[in-house]
Amino acid sequence: MTRGGRMSYEGVAVAVPVTVPYVRYSTHNAHWFIGQALHALLDASHLAKQQIDGLTVSSFSLAPDTAVGVTQHMGLSPRWLDHIPTGGASGVMALRRAARAVQAGDADIVACVAADTNHVDSFRLTLGSFSQFARDASYPYGSGGPNSIFAFITANYMRTYGATREDFGRIAVAQRANALNNPNALFKKPLTLDEYMGARPIAEPIHLFDCVMPCAGAEAFLVMREPKARELGLPHALVRGAIERHNAYADDPIFVRGGWRVDRDELYAQADATPADVDFVQTYDDYPVIVMTQFEDLGFCDKGSGPAFVRAQTLTHDGTFPNNTSGGQLSVGQAGAAGGFLGMTEAIRQLTGQAGARAVKDAKLGLVTGFGMVTYDRCLCTGAVILGTAP
Repeated sequence: MTRGGRMSYEGVAVAVPVTVPYVRYSTHNAHWFIGQALHALLDASHLAKQQIDGLTVSSFSLAPDTAVGVTQHMGLSPRWLDHIPTGGASGVMALRRAARAVQAGDADIVACVAADTNHVDSFRLTLGSFSQFARDASYPYGSGGPNSIFAFITANYMRTYGATREDFGRIAVAQRANALNNPNALFKKPLTLDEYMGARPIAEPIHLFDCVMPCAGAEAFLVMREPKARELGLPHALVRGAIERHNAYADDPIFVRGGWRVDRDELYAQADATPADVDFVQTYDDYPVIVMTQFEDLGFCDKGSGPAFVRAQTLTHDGTFPNNTSGGQLSVGQAGAAGGFLGMTEAIRQLTGQAGARAVKDAKLGLVTGFGMVTYDRCLCTGAVILGTAP
């Protein structure tokens, strides 16, 4: 069946959202966190390891191994395998590829796993090998790392569209309120707008609470055909639509719009929905400016009206526009590539009655985004998935 001009994702289920609790630093390696995630998937689903016949893996700290090395470490023997090194876009991409694999019969049950460790020197080592383009553009000037890059992008957005730090603060403060209902969140204290505004500068106009905190942990979920999920008795959500795009708007001097804008009409057509039908959004949130950009590019408001949009909405789980109901990376933490899976596991929980005190009332349709692989002046990978409740 086609929908939105391409083969639909009808009949594909996502289930068993797993989070390996985050820690600020760890002496365990990425393999350990992947193993913990796989163990949790099997435990929650009551599957035997041999029933997992598909695997996707995303990690920045797994090297020199890739997904195939994981199969040996974990004693798996999948007939379908994918390694997805796209960071914040990896959750959406893992789901899309796994969905096509089960539709084609290449696998029956695919485990999608993302994990990273974080120790004293791991973040510096990751940054050093992240992007040759970024190194060439910034190292000669004594700069490096994402804070200065996103300061550049944020300042440009503020000049272009009139956003203020208070506008970005509304996003961060709302997400912290959501995180207080998430036992997996590393940030446990409320955050006020005054505290956000008074935080120390990192790279103007970026201040402390604009930045995600690196940590260690894992996220995972299972993908299968809907009849299989019913057979196994697993609470599940259904894939209603999915898109991805790479190196969109390459002619823009600085990032102000992403690939979501190119393909959003197809996304909503696949789901037979409009932006107004979406009950919650899980935006990739390495910095607030990227969240605001997504509100625009996904069609919730016009380009440049993101600041007015966040002033008019309440972004908490019980508000007028629930966004990042887990707290997002800004308040849960960024466990490397697992940050690209955080929105997916949270959306599955919301649509299967597993979100607890942060549940969005009567949620039927959720949108999850991905955004990854920052270079000097933009990120290259974007994607989005619409998930719906099962009948």
